[in-house]
Formats: sequence, structure tokens, C-alpha cells
Amino acid sequence: MAMTLRLSDKQSAALKKVADSEGLSMHEVALTAIDSYISRRQERLADAIKRVATEDKELLARLAK
Repeated sequence: MAMTLRLSDKQSAALKKVADSEGLSMHEVALTAIDSYISRRQERLADAIKRVATEDKELLARLAK
């Protein structure tokens, strides 16, 4: 699937700098970043659930009664 990704000048410059330093294309670096973000979804979800369970422990206990 083809897709257009619009970056700010700052984002584009940062992406180019990373790509150049790693000897990769901007495309390859962007795909790697996307893959990394997607693969961490379950971890982010588990962290969010854990944070809510900790921060709202008393409220959740009252609601469970």
C-alpha cells in the first residue's frame, strides 16, 4: 500500500540525520520506527492498565463492592 507521510521540516531533518548516520534511507528508518511502535502496543496497554489500577486502587475497590 502506498502512503504519503507529511513531516515538518524539523522532523524531516531529524529523520535524515538519523538515516545518514546509520547508512540507511529515510524510508527504511521510518519503517523501522513504525514497526517498533506497533510491536510495543501490548506493552503500552499493559502499562496503562497497571497505572490505572495503581492510581485508582481505592476507587476501583469501592466500585467492586
